[in-house]
Amino acid sequence: MSANIVVNGIGIIGKRVAHAIKLQDDMKLHAISTRSASSTLRTLLEPKGPLHKTDLYACSPEWVEKMKEDGMYVNGSLEELLEKGEVDLVVDCTPKKVGAENKKLYKKHGVKAIFQGGEKDTVAKMTFNTFVNYEQASKYDYVRVPSCNTTSLIRLLHTLSQLTKIVEVDVALIRRAGDPPETKGIGNSIVPVMHVPSHHGPDVQTVLPDIDIKTMAVKVPTTLAHVHVFHCEVEKIPKAEKIKNLFKKTPRITVLKAGHGYESTGQVIERYRDLLRPRYDMPEVVVWEETINTQDDDVFWAHMVHPESIIVPENIDCIRSMLGLEKDRNKSIEKTDRSLGI
Repeated sequence: MSANIVVNGIGIIGKRVAHAIKLQDDMKLHAISTRSASSTLRTLLEPKGPLHKTDLYACSPEWVEKMKEDGMYVNGSLEELLEKGEVDLVVDCTPKKVGAENKKLYKKHGVKAIFQGGEKDTVAKMTFNTFVNYEQASKYDYVRVPSCNTTSLIRLLHTLSQLTKIVEVDVALIRRAGDPPETKGIGNSIVPVMHVPSHHGPDVQTVLPDIDIKTMAVKVPTTLAHVHVFHCEVEKIPKAEKIKNLFKKTPRITVLKAGHGYESTGQVIERYRDLLRPRYDMPEVVVWEETINTQDDDVFWAHMVHPESIIVPENIDCIRSMLGLEKDRNKSIEKTDRSLGI
């Protein structure tokens, strides 16, 4: 079985999800939809671009003519496409709050949809994580994949919970200023997130409701990655070596040693450049081995998140579950990771 998928919103996340869909053998990138002829869109659709020959639609009727005037070949509006009944699912990667409005269109035409972490968890009845609730997504027409930071925390907390019961979690998030293509930043500043605790903890609880987690965040002038400084209290303390070994054998978690030269986000990113990853993407969450430690009833570590790519494999797995393309979570993980070179 092969499913027809549309990606609506071709930005930092959308272009990666669309490309990842093209790499799968059980789903087809039927079309992409967006609102403007951006430089990104033009590059993607060039003869050497990763989305070359993909059908293009305008996200709403009022943008069709404008995109044509800007030199794009547009097949029509997204609604016209959905009316044909050929689309099985839309992955909505539009800006925050836009996805919630788009849901009305998807419901009107009886099309399933996946929303991203910029939307409130109320946009769907379920927030998805491959490792925690893969099978449940098959029951829903609308599912949300949480943000990059939330995804990293869920992966690691779920993995740690295999060794011991987690009592309480405190995380400090050092957030990058923005995506690399952005032209404006915060300059020579560190900006505390004034909402305390930050939204990341409650977001984790939409998937792991029994975890008592509190988070705080600051934004710093770098664009490479986020870093989390992690501390949690557990019921029975595992040996640090056990945690390290479990992380090492868990898919989508990579443990690197600062002692091997991976002391900073810049050095880790350079690793993925040298591995010739497309766009130096790092869908894995990277934990620094030396920071994994235990003391009394506390567990500590620091990890790194590449916000542009970490949620891409989750979107692919979510498509598989929602459409019944693969019932076995581990088989989906294997397929997705192999296709993305993880």
